[in-house]
Order: sequence, then C-alpha cells, then structure tokens
Amino acid sequence: MSLVRLNIKGISYSQTQNGAYALILNEVDGERKLPIVIGAFEAQSIAIALEKEIRPPRPLTHDLFKNFADRFDVVVKQVIIHKLVDGVFYSSLICERDKIEEIIDARTSDAIALALRFDAPIFTYKNILDKAGIYLKVNPKKEDEDELQDSILVDDLLANELEPNAPRENYKGKTLEELHTLLDEAVSNEDYEAAAHIRDEISKR
Repeated sequence: MSLVRLNIKGISYSQTQNGAYALILNEVDGERKLPIVIGAFEAQSIAIALEKEIRPPRPLTHDLFKNFADRFDVVVKQVIIHKLVDGVFYSSLICERDKIEEIIDARTSDAIALALRFDAPIFTYKNILDKAGIYLKVNPKKEDEDELQDSILVDDLLANELEPNAPRENYKGKTLEELHTLLDEAVSNEDYEAAAHIRDEISKR
C-alpha cells in the first residue's frame, strides 16, 4: 500500500462538546483533508509545538519524551497513521537508535505531538485517506471562507456546531508593551491558547 504524506492545517475547537477538538491534516500532494478528534491536552501540546515562539516554563509530557529520547539517542524518524477502525485512528512511531529501527504503537494525537517535536514527517496509507479524507472546495484567496469550510468539515465530523477557534479577547487596542506583558503572563499561567492569540497580534504589528 502506498503512503501519502500529510501536513497539519490547524486545530478546531468545539464549544458544544466540552474538551473536544479536531486536528485537521492536509494531503501534501492533493486537496483532501483528514480530520481527527483529539483531547484538550493533546490539542494544547500540538498547538504549543506549532507556535515556535511559545516556550512553556516547564516541559510538558511530550517535551519530556523528547528530552528523554534525546538523552538516550532515540530519534522518531516518521509517524504513520496505519489503521482506521470504527472512527478511531491508530498510529505508529518509527524510531531509530544505534541504526536499529523500532516500531512503537501510539495514539494518533500523541504521535503527531511528537512528530512536531522531532520534525518527523507524517504519513497515512492511501486507502485510509480514500475512506476518511474529505474534499473541500476552498478559494485560497479568501481566508474567511477557508475557516468557514473547516468549520463545516468539523461540524460534520462531530455532528455538533463547531467554530475554528474558541472566543478570544480583542487585543487590537493594546500597545506592544502591553501585549508583551500579557504574553509573559499567559505563558506563566500556562494559558497557551491565549498566548498563541497574543503572539499572532504581536506578529501582525
């Protein structure tokens, strides 16, 4: 079976299902998207890894795994989403140590959180993408339509009304100095979702 490489498009949050998030993966050489339901902790860990500028004051679980692996010369070479059963995705970590390859079973959310930290590629099999992948007709020039389509995609996935992001505070009226102070406070309080929004506003300036 042929492998298809995937990229991470983003994470959508459900306001109707408490703690429910959907990770949306993109087919690299195609137009299909693969939505995967994940938990709040894993969503936070993935979001932090995507936001390179946010540094937690203490290592999260996936950071600890990365530090442990680095210490003992274990490298995650790639992640493969290899099975789909009753709506549940199963994944494997392809690891290497002393030129010996090992395959480790993992939850897909954990596997992707680790793939980001190891800069490892993410793959799935073509038959899984054929079964669970979704085509979206999106005008790339209209970001709002892009987000709307993702919202519809996740809505179909969870059978609930979802929005691309949780409600966020409006930071437009803040000065840069105030934004940097708020960013430091958000990181100290481990509110990484707010920190990501603040960093986005700082980047726009």
